[in-house]
Amino acid sequence: MSYCVNCGVELDASAKECPLCNTPVLNPKELEKIVRAQQPFPTEKGTVETVKRKDLGILVSMVVLATAVTCGILNALVFQGKLWSLAVIGVCVILWVMLIPAVIYTKQPVYVSILYDGIAVVAYLYMLTFLTGTSGWFSGLGVPIVLLVTAIAEAFTLCVRKLPKSFLTIALYLFTALGLLCGGLEILIDRYVSGKIALSWSAVVLTVTVILDIAVITLLSRRRLRNAVRRRLHF
Repeated sequence: MSYCVNCGVELDASAKECPLCNTPVLNPKELEKIVRAQQPFPTEKGTVETVKRKDLGILVSMVVLATAVTCGILNALVFQGKLWSLAVIGVCVILWVMLIPAVIYTKQPVYVSILYDGIAVVAYLYMLTFLTGTSGWFSGLGVPIVLLVTAIAEAFTLCVRKLPKSFLTIALYLFTALGLLCGGLEILIDRYVSGKIALSWSAVVLTVTVILDIAVITLLSRRRLRNAVRRRLHF
């Protein structure tokens, strides 16, 4: 039994309109279909094909290659004063090498990636020797600093991946690496500049990092202290 939505008169089951006020009689299901047909946007969500890493790697490689080649051509044909394009080409090489494990070859071991990064930086510094006109700083300071940073990065990565890993242990590895890096940098710089080794600013950093390392080791060795720090820092 149904009634007219306008005047309320009882309607026959087969009626198409109200006999009293001529209001059209619509089935609720038919009305829902009409509303759906009038919607300006589709109700179903479409899907977009996922971009493959290979395609992304090709895109990045082409952009980096195009940048390097364009700068090289401009340097050779237009701006011929200095070999400024070597600086840009070197940066492109470093960026491409660093992006290899991210978008090109994701299965590359992290230790190999760090080693390739160090080699790329050395190649970049060698290119800069053509701009500076001297190469003494390259072998006397540039290469040793890159080797130092690469070795510390490899050691830090090895500790994080192979030794027990937590917030406190990573802090311990980081403080130790920072102290070694600062001490090594000052030693290399002093040796290159004056030929003498006299720690000054790095001694302060080493002192602070040693104190922090001792504090972290104490926390790690005492379970109650370790748990109290974890509760207060929420990790």
